[in-house]
Amino acid sequence: MIDKYNRQIDYVRISVTDRCNLRCVYCMPKEGVNFLPHSAIMTYEEIVTMAECFGELGIRKIKLTGGEPLVRKDITSLVAKLKQVNGIEKVTLTTNGIYLGEQLEALIKAGIDGINISLDTLDRCKFTELTGFDGLLKVRESINKALAYQNIPIKINCVPLRQYNDKDSLLSLAALAKDAKLHVRFIEIMPLGYGKHMEGYSEQEIIDILRSSYRELEPYTESLGNGPGKYYNIPGFQGKIGFISAVSHEFCSSCNRVRLTSTGILKTCLQYSSGTDLKAALREERSKEELKDIIKKAIDRKPESHVFTKDNPAISETLEENGMSQIGG
Repeated sequence: MIDKYNRQIDYVRISVTDRCNLRCVYCMPKEGVNFLPHSAIMTYEEIVTMAECFGELGIRKIKLTGGEPLVRKDITSLVAKLKQVNGIEKVTLTTNGIYLGEQLEALIKAGIDGINISLDTLDRCKFTELTGFDGLLKVRESINKALAYQNIPIKINCVPLRQYNDKDSLLSLAALAKDAKLHVRFIEIMPLGYGKHMEGYSEQEIIDILRSSYRELEPYTESLGNGPGKYYNIPGFQGKIGFISAVSHEFCSSCNRVRLTSTGILKTCLQYSSGTDLKAALREERSKEELKDIIKKAIDRKPESHVFTKDNPAISETLEENGMSQIGG
């Protein structure tokens, strides 16, 4: 699908739940949020129907997200069904890793094409403070299990925050890509929801920290996955170091993605609070042709860029409206 700014839209992130077993400080408050009733969440059958529409329109890649997707019952059956959808070439997953180890074999059998694991610190105490759960050892175990499957790309997603990450912490996270065949990506904190109150690191600051120990950072120009990550080689590393810096290094001109929330709202830009209710259309028993027409019209309204750097809060997700677990990060 080509939008009105001549961008090829071939990637959809689908949130399967607003629920999560962690309480990451930039995502939701420690006491949690009021989770939605099951009737408000898209069924697997509805998700597959939407994937069929997306596939017929030119979407080629699906990323399953949450909340935490592995808390939803029988998620592997959804993976297997999505792998059978015409036009869909890759189905990948983003997880916090707590339940990954015990579900990994079933995900592999279902045909998962790649796994991203969120991990913001290797310090057990800070991990517990950041997530509200003493789960670092469980996540490290899941990573080690995943690495045994050589044909499944593994990426570590780190959102570096000054309160939880010092120089040594960032270097130790980067070193995961030296010791194992995985990629470590530093993701800029988004000024959305609870993230508005967090102070992160800029891409250049992290590059300077890496260069203080590894002087040779060589740009890597080949594609590594679905999105806009920028990657570097470090001599002696088995994996790459990546950056996703949506605010400071805006990549809106090459944006290839849309998001489908767990409640069936199609969001064409993460920042904007507006969206198109596909679940309502599904439950009104619209035909596939009607659904595809609704999707095409929504993508035709996809904005040219976000405005995070401009003072226009009226169009942005607010703290009171949605945290990232509810938007579907």
